[in-house]
Amino acid sequence: MNKLRHLSFPLLAKIARWAMPLAVIAYPIAVWCGLKNWGTGILAPLLIAIFILRLLTFRGKLSQLTFFGKAIAIVGIVLVATSVLLRETSMLLYYPVAVNALLLGVFFSSLYARQSLVERLARLSEPELPPRGVMYTRRVTQVWCVFFLCNGSMALYTCLKGDTDLWALYNGGISYLLIGLLMGIEWIVRKRLRQ
Repeated sequence: MNKLRHLSFPLLAKIARWAMPLAVIAYPIAVWCGLKNWGTGILAPLLIAIFILRLLTFRGKLSQLTFFGKAIAIVGIVLVATSVLLRETSMLLYYPVAVNALLLGVFFSSLYARQSLVERLARLSEPELPPRGVMYTRRVTQVWCVFFLCNGSMALYTCLKGDTDLWALYNGGISYLLIGLLMGIEWIVRKRLRQ
């Protein structure tokens, strides 16, 4: 039995590490479905469990990303707990706003560090980044800052509007499409600059 317990925990941790990003990405759709079909009695314990697992299992490649992963799990726990205590489901809608605010904080503060966050990520695959590459990664970090500010503002607007369908559409769909679009554009620009 002890052997089984010893083997199952690393497996559980591996599954949690892979499943947690998906759960966080699916948060808007889960909240939308949960509020429409189950109510907070079922939704809140499920979300709390996901955020606690996220808090316990998150490991980032960089200390800034580890901080972000753990901070956003704590924010999620606080928002869900507040929603239950106040019996106010609208608190659950502010999670995407918090994610964007934290990401803005992490990216923006890295602009005042020796290396920007994007530069640190780039150096994981290309340790000898040329000066031109350093300037480029700094500009990309600034672009992401503007994106998180705009995306967070739109997420806040959907919260204040009070329409959960609009909230789910933007935060569970459009927002991710915009992230993918920005990543795609950046990839194309980076390839062209390298040529």
